[in-house]
Amino acid sequence: MTRYLLVGAAGICGSLVRYILGKVLADKTHRSFPFGTMLINITGALLLGFVNSVGLSGNLLCLLADGFLGAYTTFSTFMYEGFSLFHDKKRLNAAVYILGSVALGVLFYTAGMAAARTLP
Repeated sequence: MTRYLLVGAAGICGSLVRYILGKVLADKTHRSFPFGTMLINITGALLLGFVNSVGLSGNLLCLLADGFLGAYTTFSTFMYEGFSLFHDKKRLNAAVYILGSVALGVLFYTAGMAAARTLP
């Protein structure tokens, strides 16, 4: 039961950070390209790669990986925004966004793992 509460509480925090950061970034960038969601998902991949590689276990890993980062990143928004670009006939933006998010997500997850390996 403790892990469920940890994931829930951290999920609330992760979703709030995602929402606030997404709003701030949307207000500062052009709305024709979803930079906010892309940046959030890429930084989430970086942090998840780091968290999964520093040797955390148990409740702390559940809190950070499943709870906070699970709610911070957003696959449903990624899909919605990507396919909205296709629907709006912005095919190049859609391709850059979808393929770039996936490629950068893998790259940044790997970078997070590499950063964790440099720790003593």
